[in-house]
Amino acid sequence: MSITVIGAGYVGLVTGAGLAHLGHEVRLSERSAERVAMLEEGGVPIFEDGLEELLAEGRSSGRLTFHTDNVKAAAGSRFIFLCLPTPSGPDGRADLSFVEGVLDEMATQVAEDAVFVVKSTVPPGSVKRFARRLVELGSGAKIAAHPEFLREGRAVHDFLRPDRLVVGAFTPEVALAVAGLYESLAGVEAVVTDPTSAEMIKYASNSYLAARLTFVNTLANLCEAVGADITDVIDGMGRDHRIGSHFLKPGPGYGGSCFPKDTEALIGVAEDAGYDFKLLKAVIEADASQRLRVIDKIRQAAGGGLRGRRIAMWGLAFKAGTDDVRESPALRIARSLQHDGADIVFYDPEATSPEFLSAPTALEAVRDSDVLVVATEWPEFAEVDMDQVRKVMRGHRLVDARNLLDPTKVRAAGLDYVGMGRPLA
Repeated sequence: MSITVIGAGYVGLVTGAGLAHLGHEVRLSERSAERVAMLEEGGVPIFEDGLEELLAEGRSSGRLTFHTDNVKAAAGSRFIFLCLPTPSGPDGRADLSFVEGVLDEMATQVAEDAVFVVKSTVPPGSVKRFARRLVELGSGAKIAAHPEFLREGRAVHDFLRPDRLVVGAFTPEVALAVAGLYESLAGVEAVVTDPTSAEMIKYASNSYLAARLTFVNTLANLCEAVGADITDVIDGMGRDHRIGSHFLKPGPGYGGSCFPKDTEALIGVAEDAGYDFKLLKAVIEADASQRLRVIDKIRQAAGGGLRGRRIAMWGLAFKAGTDDVRESPALRIARSLQHDGADIVFYDPEATSPEFLSAPTALEAVRDSDVLVVATEWPEFAEVDMDQVRKVMRGHRLVDARNLLDPTKVRAAGLDYVGMGRPLA
């Protein structure tokens, strides 16, 4: 099947390379000539496990090509996947101008039997409005909502082994045609529904996961107050099959390109519908408070003040397995510490930032530091020799905002350990 994917961002790259892997002829269109040149030369603009190999396979097979002209890339394609950004506007609502702009550009440039497939995260009711716009523009093309559920760091795995496919269309024929693109993925169930319900599934999923993460963070805070150990508490909770162990790890709050944006956008959707989504508002408020709590732990570990203190940060990405620092709790915390007078030096295996001094290794980041902060849960941090850490540090306090390290080993090295929801020694 001939498919065009518009947008070579995170979702577009994985989707385009994945569809080519499934045997489709995919033309990936991206307005940035620089990014297209990089892709044609074998480069990969983002870090994502398995993506480099998937792109290389698509290039070598000839099934994946790169273009800078949307109209030319879509010529003859039955399916046009829209993988475009929908960033938060000033009021928190999703900005749909990128999607709308491409639809306006392409409406009358595609075949009458073409199907626009909206992968971008758009508020419920958007595809219904897009469909009306296509009619107004004189286009006979169809449109469907097909939200993505790709976890950064596991996106290639999620594309090839999805929990489910969600397709929302106005007719069963269009929905089944989109779902049929994945027929070579054995055993994958498709949720076929209307476009508005499909759009809501995406927002509901991300908002629920954000709420779950926030619940375990606030539960960890309560554990600190009463003297319980959150690691034992979540172990006991997670063994209940009704709850499970996923997303029960306390930390400095959620981040990335989805949870912050989508929770805020769903608040806007609710307000526009006349509903006060108090629960989700409380989640957003509690998440913001969680980062302030971590910052206070670091401040106390530094002796009550941050000016002139050297803080080592292990991790800058919003989570392990990615180089993405968008809405990263680690980055937000580092900025706040720096604003209050601290000197920040960080080490992250993949993420970078020109805002702070970087170190070539985890151990070098700690050298002459007053406080060490574990801000991202990269597994390699758990393998660092704590005795060596203690030797090169100026101070002796460690704030583990991810509960990644073994407190016993840390304390055995002569360091004070402060975790999340864990008793002090």
